[in-house]
Amino acid sequence: MSRIGNNPVPLPGGVEIKVDGPGVSVKGAKGTLEREFDSRISFNVGDSEIEVVRADDNRETRALHGLSRALLNNMVVGVSEGYRKDLEMVGVGYRASLKGKSIELLVGFSHPVMVEAPEGITFEVPEATKISVIGIDKQKVGQVAADIRKIRPPEPYKGKGIRYAGEHVRRKAGKAGVTA
Repeated sequence: MSRIGNNPVPLPGGVEIKVDGPGVSVKGAKGTLEREFDSRISFNVGDSEIEVVRADDNRETRALHGLSRALLNNMVVGVSEGYRKDLEMVGVGYRASLKGKSIELLVGFSHPVMVEAPEGITFEVPEATKISVIGIDKQKVGQVAADIRKIRPPEPYKGKGIRYAGEHVRRKAGKAGVTA
């Protein structure tokens, strides 16, 4: 029994959904998302919610049931509200600046690092040490934020680097107090 897959996906006002076989298109105020789902999963579209239905009770189909419901919900939330990942930069001289649609990062290298915004993603830099990745596709927003974090991940000794907003970095003691 899939607890996630059995829950219907609520449709907020202003969101249109079009099911064409395995393909689903969701259109809302922020944009349009399309995705192909497995042929064993079907959708019953009501006036205010969508029900995800699986064809049989095989183990793999049951797994796809919950996954498909979660992906469809992410699409609906994305086109109605959008997604945002916030990053923080910690370190002396670490800062970011917006250059057109891309961002320039100064993170302790001998040169600035330029990060281009892929299609469907926008960057905001509200402060010199804060970056926001904004878009309607949850997977793409998370991947771009992870790629930016990977440029200079937080290190455990001084905590310097790029981290997610609110991320806790475990600190190590270092070499202080060691005698030879």
